[in-house]
Amino acid sequence: MDLQRSEDTEEQIEQPEHIQEQDIRISPAEEMPVDGPREEESEQLFLPWDRFSAWLHCICVVGFDLELGQAVEVIYPHHAKLTEKEYFSCACPTTGILAISWHVFPISSLVIGCLGDTQFCFRFRQAASRRSSLGCFWDHFDRDAPVCLKKDLGHFYGYVYFRQVRDKSLKRGYFQKSLVLISKLPYVTFFHSLLKLIAPEYFEKQEPCLEAACNDIDRWPMPCPGKILTLPIMGVVMKLRIPTCSDKPGTSQLVQTTMVIETIVLVFVLFCRCFYPVFFHIQMLWELVLLGEAIVVMAPSPAESSDTVLALVSCIAPLRYCSDFRPYFTIHDSEFKEYTTRTQAPPSVILGVTNPFFAKTLQHWPHIIRIGDMKQTEMAKQMKVKKLKNLKTLDSKPGVYSAYKTFLNKDEDIIKQLQKGVQQKRPSAAQNAILRRYFLELTQSFIIPLERYVASLMPLQKSICPWKSPPQLKHFVQEEFMKTLEKAGPQLTSRLKGDWIGLYRQFLKSPNFDSWFRSRRKEMMQKLEALHLEALCDEDLQLRIQKHTEVETVDLVLKLKDKLMQAQREQLPVRAGTMTKLQAHIESVILSLPDDLQGILQKPATP
Repeated sequence: MDLQRSEDTEEQIEQPEHIQEQDIRISPAEEMPVDGPREEESEQLFLPWDRFSAWLHCICVVGFDLELGQAVEVIYPHHAKLTEKEYFSCACPTTGILAISWHVFPISSLVIGCLGDTQFCFRFRQAASRRSSLGCFWDHFDRDAPVCLKKDLGHFYGYVYFRQVRDKSLKRGYFQKSLVLISKLPYVTFFHSLLKLIAPEYFEKQEPCLEAACNDIDRWPMPCPGKILTLPIMGVVMKLRIPTCSDKPGTSQLVQTTMVIETIVLVFVLFCRCFYPVFFHIQMLWELVLLGEAIVVMAPSPAESSDTVLALVSCIAPLRYCSDFRPYFTIHDSEFKEYTTRTQAPPSVILGVTNPFFAKTLQHWPHIIRIGDMKQTEMAKQMKVKKLKNLKTLDSKPGVYSAYKTFLNKDEDIIKQLQKGVQQKRPSAAQNAILRRYFLELTQSFIIPLERYVASLMPLQKSICPWKSPPQLKHFVQEEFMKTLEKAGPQLTSRLKGDWIGLYRQFLKSPNFDSWFRSRRKEMMQKLEALHLEALCDEDLQLRIQKHTEVETVDLVLKLKDKLMQAQREQLPVRAGTMTKLQAHIESVILSLPDDLQGILQKPATP
């Protein structure tokens, strides 16, 4: 697809913003309105490539060179940078080969017999020193997304489209190349759909096609949850709705191109396909992921590896999995030594691997899932969890290898339901819906008692006094929470029996609980600050200052301005008009002071 065709497409599609490129002159650092920017105003604040950066960090092309091996040939846009730590693998820092290039050439696909196109994803750490120029906008657009769909603060995702076809004109005899999208957004299915549009065109028309695609993406609206986003790309219009945190969990969202594809935007891959070889153990896998246990997935291909890891991570949704996970992990990853050492216990991480070398290197890990093809006649043989000593090579039979004892009794009903579906050749979409609903209801039954108890830690609204600091949240006391489970535990919504108390005790020690509670505590503290701000807004400040000296009034104004700025910065969930009304109150108080003080207090404060 050439550049001219991209321009024609732009003329045919109504853009969300109605601003010509030459009119964009405002820096994102400029001060925004008190109640936050309206969408049409915020669009004016973006500089060239800001919209592209909101979706992607860059697009890479990786080819195979007979002398150099894998090599990054092109990075678009050309100004995009990756730090040295993000670039290079610590396993071979002197070779100058990008770490990315080791991920985008599937080890299994390097076998000559494996031809065609392959899609998968990987994940790698972002340098700690990296800072985004879109920080305030990220906060604005990211706050309404579900926790599982928020941008990843510490990692990049790499979405890969790999092609291997016979080509006698090349010395190697095969064309081998990957197109990679690097992004901080965990929109797995969306980016795979995008790659299906871009990659075939690129392999046919080369670099001009990438330039046109980048220009198209830089005209996209920001990834704002809850709205139907029109995304023109290379002559096709995609329509995407990113879910919001208020959406009902488990409902499908819409991605449209020339065809309609109903899908979940994030990582809701086909559970039934990923868990088919081990579906007798899905409940145990749910517990392992919930508790943040160290898990390694051994699969025959990067596609199966990444799909299975992402399915595991999303099986506890709407709870966010907060430990590290690597959909496709290689021996060239910079964390290879860290994750394979035997001098300490394996970390809380889920790894997806394909290299047979890992069968020996990670044999000491406590939980190993072997994914592969399994005939229906072999299903009965994998009902029992296998012992770890039985796993010697990557050729071991599919199954779960672990010494873990589940806290909850096995749910025979879901097993029978899935097994019946296999026997009756039920459509995979139906099997997938059954499994997804099962995981969702199980997680909700587990998390509701925690939500109920944490909500009780919130002070009563009547205890909030506008002229005193907001009251403090009560402390989370583990034994108090355990006592609530007797009458208001998961037995109210789940039929499963077992040691729920033991499962909760173990969960409270896990990274998933720590992150969940920090997030809930932050939300409640912001709610307290918002209620305190609303209480101040309802007060008569003119009447209040009549009882104070001039010095005390100036001090009050300064404190209120600081509080207002904090509310803007943290985007507190106040009722509509609160910020504007409080700003008007502050201005009226300033006007009642002498002229010299008015000049000082009316100067804009530094954020």
